[in-house]
Amino acid sequence: MQFPKVRWTSLLISASLIGVIGVFCQPLLQAAEAPNVIASPTVDDTKAAGSLQTAVLSGGCFWGVQGVFEHVRGVRRVISGYAGGDMASAQYETVSAGTTGHAESVQITYDPAEVSYGELLHVFFSVAHDPTQLNRQGPDSGTQYRSAIFYSSESQKSVAQAYVAQLNRAHAFSREIVTRIDPLKGFFAAENYHQDFLINNPRYPYIVVNDLPKIENLKRIFPHQYRDQAVLVSSSVAQ
Repeated sequence: MQFPKVRWTSLLISASLIGVIGVFCQPLLQAAEAPNVIASPTVDDTKAAGSLQTAVLSGGCFWGVQGVFEHVRGVRRVISGYAGGDMASAQYETVSAGTTGHAESVQITYDPAEVSYGELLHVFFSVAHDPTQLNRQGPDSGTQYRSAIFYSSESQKSVAQAYVAQLNRAHAFSREIVTRIDPLKGFFAAENYHQDFLINNPRYPYIVVNDLPKIENLKRIFPHQYRDQAVLVSSSVAQ
């Protein structure tokens, strides 16, 4: 999802051609196999009424990760952005160089009475990305596409560490999980044109090939947590 790819598509592919590509790729989408079903975390926070909580996760291009969590019950808002670096370098073109320390990330605001932090991680590891790919995700490579969990409390840190250890012990994946678990030093919202990109551009070729299968897998693997109507960013994100 490098910026030149966005420019190239907007300049060289007409809206009608994008539609043709979407139709062509539809059989691939329908035939996409669900990933291996992994166990839910044995260590998790207890669901309880209280104030809304936030989680910050990184799993490659934020378009698809945001799109997945916008369809999860109990989630109130999902913002695409950057985490791991400083405020001064939190711009898309700068982050795309892969030298800022930032990872493309999403900030998930959720109701802890409806969905737990561990359940969000279950979705994250199951359908949102491949946690065994080091500093890349699908067609995108660079540290800005790394798999990472940015925790904001000791509870989040404990749940994340315990879950990664649980999945590795169970050999849930054919390779070792490379997801980093780092303290959250800051989250910086991405540019407005990145927000709700999957929802607003369902025929965009990158989305059709790389991200719509994630939504289908969410629907198949987590039918009780999936909702058809996606929660959207409620207003433009300040830059």
